[in-house]
Amino acid sequence: MPRFSVIVPAYKVQAYLQESLDSVLSQSFTDLELIAVDDASPDACGSIIDGYAARDPRVTAVHLAHNLGLGPARNAGLARASGDYLLFLDGDDTLAPGALQAITDRLKDTGSPDVLVYDYARTFWTGELVRNRLAHRLSEEGPASFRLADRPALLGMLMVVWNKAYRREYVEREGLEFPPGFYEDAPWTYPALLAAESVAVLDRVCVHYRQRRTGSILTTTSRRHLDIFDQYDRVFGHLAARPELERWRAAVHRRMAEHFCALYADPRRLPRACRAEFFQRASALLRRYRVAGSPPPSLSLSLSRTDRIRHLLMRLGARRAYRTLSVLRSAGLAAGRAGASLWHGLRESALRLHYRGQRLLPLRPELAVFSAYWHGGYACNPAAIEAKLRELAPRMRTAWICDPHHAATLPAETAVLRPGSVAYWTALARATYLTTNVNFERALVKRPGQVLLQTQHGTPLKRVGLDLQDRPAATPTTDFAGLLRGADQWDYLLSANRHSTLVWEKAVPSSYTTLEYGYPRNDAFHRATADEVVALRERLGIPPGSTAILYAPTHRDYRRSRPEHLDFERVLRDLGPRFTILTRAHLTYADAAAEPLRHPRLVDVSAYPSVEELCLASDALVTDYSSLMFDYAALDRPIVIHAEDWEAYEAARGTYFDLRACPPGAIARTQDELVDIFTTGHWKGSRSAQLRAAFRSRFCSYDDGHAAERVVRRVFLNQPTAIPPITPLEDRHPTPAAPPPVREPTLTASLRP
Repeated sequence: MPRFSVIVPAYKVQAYLQESLDSVLSQSFTDLELIAVDDASPDACGSIIDGYAARDPRVTAVHLAHNLGLGPARNAGLARASGDYLLFLDGDDTLAPGALQAITDRLKDTGSPDVLVYDYARTFWTGELVRNRLAHRLSEEGPASFRLADRPALLGMLMVVWNKAYRREYVEREGLEFPPGFYEDAPWTYPALLAAESVAVLDRVCVHYRQRRTGSILTTTSRRHLDIFDQYDRVFGHLAARPELERWRAAVHRRMAEHFCALYADPRRLPRACRAEFFQRASALLRRYRVAGSPPPSLSLSLSRTDRIRHLLMRLGARRAYRTLSVLRSAGLAAGRAGASLWHGLRESALRLHYRGQRLLPLRPELAVFSAYWHGGYACNPAAIEAKLRELAPRMRTAWICDPHHAATLPAETAVLRPGSVAYWTALARATYLTTNVNFERALVKRPGQVLLQTQHGTPLKRVGLDLQDRPAATPTTDFAGLLRGADQWDYLLSANRHSTLVWEKAVPSSYTTLEYGYPRNDAFHRATADEVVALRERLGIPPGSTAILYAPTHRDYRRSRPEHLDFERVLRDLGPRFTILTRAHLTYADAAAEPLRHPRLVDVSAYPSVEELCLASDALVTDYSSLMFDYAALDRPIVIHAEDWEAYEAARGTYFDLRACPPGAIARTQDELVDIFTTGHWKGSRSAQLRAAFRSRFCSYDDGHAAERVVRRVFLNQPTAIPPITPLEDRHPTPAAPPPVREPTLTASLRP
């Protein structure tokens, strides 16, 4: 029998679940069982749990056939628990290091109480860690264990299940179980604390309570918040069935009033249409369970005069008076926000007024607007989607936002939108579909009915989003609040692999739907013909029979100037005449001055509009930490990593995994090693092929040539049943590299006896 049974329910927490489970299994105290319950989660929670169960015998995987909610999921874990004590941990929260050892030590010191209450800290998505402000109530001074009546202030702490350890025999004797619905903690924690014969406290943070921006009950707008009334009915029903607990009625009533007021004040939870109903039902419940007088001094909880007034107004059902006080309090804040939003300049004001007027007109269901790379040309995932949309839905009209000097890259069928123009603001206001790989204008007000698709432009090796908050060298001026405001407008986020899904959902949390469809820009790698590859090489000036190396390094956050990683003249001399280098500078260095590159076997392709065509034309890729490696792997052609400054790059930007431990091919740490890899043939040897195969299996799960069609049918045509299934990796046939020239046999050789 283990000391602890840790029960972890999981539903739509795939981005956080691994961290949660690891926090339990990595504890220094190991006498535990972890019961992880997959509440029929539609994401990867179930497979993550199964993976942990396969690796660690302490993990029990429980899969529910249907989504039942947090309470029933915990009950499913309870039914399988065998530990001395029960602990509950939500799938997006974590145990602090050393928590279980501290808990077991305290249980021994306090004589194995029925309930042990320990502390927690809120972990905000901003990275801030804030300890519970009522931590002083967990002082360990005085008797080791006690009854709640001796320390009634504990009833004023957060009434949740996961900041306590419960003796399993006590739980079974009391018949405690969780009800369905939201706020299921209340009918468990109140009875558990009130009936306990012995309670103890631990003045230590044992749980990190994650404050998610979206996805949690606290940020979900739903009528299900009205479940709170049924839960408190259950609490008071328990008190009525236990006459010895009647003395707690007034204290619980006061806590109930506080809970109702807090919920009503949160604009994220209650739909507007049910706020009046909530107030009425809260008023009825407060009247129904009210007791005359105040609780005894030993059981009373501190309450300010303002709180008493709020409780009184809610109990009386005086919603208008309650609302008037709230409006007056927020009036000053609203005035400040209005002043900050004044438009500057006559032209800007006129354009915004025009935009507001256009937003009053009906959406155009046949209009789709696209953009890529901060008003750049026709490129990346948006371009592949736009082309497929015109193919599958010729009735649709498409427009592309780009600076005038990129207009020549657009197809003739696609309209040009100059940023900031009248046509631009009209299109943003009237288009039903908006697609980009970065972000649209910050002034964009996404209308009901508009669909915004965020495609991104690479698989993240380097840290992104909120994960850059502690990397000032990488993001000295990043506006994280603005980043998240933009993400809040996304309806869909396109993902090329499961790694990307997990990174984006945690680094840029919002309520979008992730589409694990692959990257449409990589469809070309499965659809181009051999003749097209030959034509591309001729267009780029690659000599027939030459091995073309695409060299594409990424930018360096810790450098302002354009870095020169290779001595091209020396590298080409050492490689010999069989090799040609296509060099492509990163987009951030487009305006940086650089010495002109002059060599007959060196081609500067920095300005070439399509990186996908460059990939098709090349025989191998050399890069450092660029996300291009993940796309190139879909081609199943050799990749070489030139990682001369990994330590500096990792220190400045940070990465999600050590590329050196799982590279897509050979690794060169110096220029000489890079040359040696190519001159010895190691770049295309069996070891490199093995590394590439493992890399493709991990990161090219969905890139099978049909990504654009999946996106168009799901997002634009609403044809989910017509979405092409993912082609297994072993059945894919990406476009091969250009074959070497056929050498005609010489006359002498043919006549040789």
